Amino acid sequence: MWLLPASSILSRVAGRAYYRLTVSGGRVPSRGPVLLVANHPNSLLDPVLVSVAARRGVRFLAKAPIFSDARIGWLVRGAGSIPVYRQSDDPSKMHQNVDMFRAVHEALVQGAAVGIFPEGVSHGEPSLARLRTGAARIALGAFSTLQRAFPIVPVGLVFRSKNVFRSDAAVIVGQEVDWADLAPRDADDPEAVRELTRRITDALRGVTVNLERWADRPLADCSVRVWEAEFPSEQSPSARVSRLRTTTTLLAQVREDESGRWDELVENLAAHCRRLQRLGLAPVDLKADVSLARGFLWSARRLILLPAAVLALLGYLVFWPPYRATGFIVDRLDPDDETRSTYKLLGGILFYALWVGILTIAAFAFAGPNAAALVLLLVPAAGIVGHTVRERWRGAWRDARRFFLLRSRRELVVALRERQRKLAARLEELYDAMPEGTESVER
Repeated sequence: MWLLPASSILSRVAGRAYYRLTVSGGRVPSRGPVLLVANHPNSLLDPVLVSVAARRGVRFLAKAPIFSDARIGWLVRGAGSIPVYRQSDDPSKMHQNVDMFRAVHEALVQGAAVGIFPEGVSHGEPSLARLRTGAARIALGAFSTLQRAFPIVPVGLVFRSKNVFRSDAAVIVGQEVDWADLAPRDADDPEAVRELTRRITDALRGVTVNLERWADRPLADCSVRVWEAEFPSEQSPSARVSRLRTTTTLLAQVREDESGRWDELVENLAAHCRRLQRLGLAPVDLKADVSLARGFLWSARRLILLPAAVLALLGYLVFWPPYRATGFIVDRLDPDDETRSTYKLLGGILFYALWVGILTIAAFAFAGPNAAALVLLLVPAAGIVGHTVRERWRGAWRDARRFFLLRSRRELVVALRERQRKLAARLEELYDAMPEGTESVER
């Protein structure tokens, strides 16, 4: 477990380098036994993001074949992971899960954080898969040794485009599962296992977005942003995911409503969102300040950053070879959607590190040790700063385009604003008309 003490720090570096990552919601206990349960949409990057949320080392349960994988086995073993033997992998080794439960119980007794993905497999479905009973059996089994109910914390992983480098990702830490009443019951009690599994399922659904189909996501996302643009609301990732979850539920109910009273609203929302997308605008852009004074201040701030553009270009040129090499190799390996981002991250770490090493050796050979040390320190720093500046400049070009579009097509903008106000008001009616038992919209 040589890697476990540093796993939280390394996870933060890797997770925030690959994604524009936000962590919100509750907090994972900083010490003592805790069982972290998370959804599993993104293969080996999911443990990375759970570790970011935990802010401490986490020992994960992982399928046994990974431990003997020449590419990543050393990483999984070094992080203190615990092997799980699945029937789909090798039915003859299922009896070894007795050792798995024993190892997990010992880890919890020693005060460790243990992570498990109770869906059992990484998948690309639009909603949670049916949870397996392993997490409940682990918790109930560990109680007999600990003699107390320890925290079971749900962690939701929500991605906008999970395979796209520097896309948005949100990690949401939910409220601890209430299971004190079940804790004294044995792991062999099927009713207790079923009930605890149900509670874990409900907790995970509370921190994830569950769609009937992926095609619903753009409309649900845009609908939420239309409502947020017109009604003051909390803007944290957890609040937005909560609203998105409620909206997807309502859209599904509208689809099943035979009265058709909300059909026109859904059609108009879809048309409004398509219009904004063609214009390259977001709902909140329609309310943006596009006065000349605002434009001047915006331009002045960007001009201050202009010298940094040189550093951004330098960073891009220096790291272009490993960037292209990573993309080339991953495309040739052609992994599935659940593992593509994992391959990109691991490949990127390998190729970027090799490239820095090559540049350092070249500097040593041609200019001596001082130059080599300078390259080793400055090249990674230039890459990080340059990447940050490039992202800001990409956002700046979008802001500039928006500014001129909103000023040059004022009649269109006024019409779109009025249409959006009406749509948001109708959405508010829909939220207020939610059937009893549906989660309310978080404001």
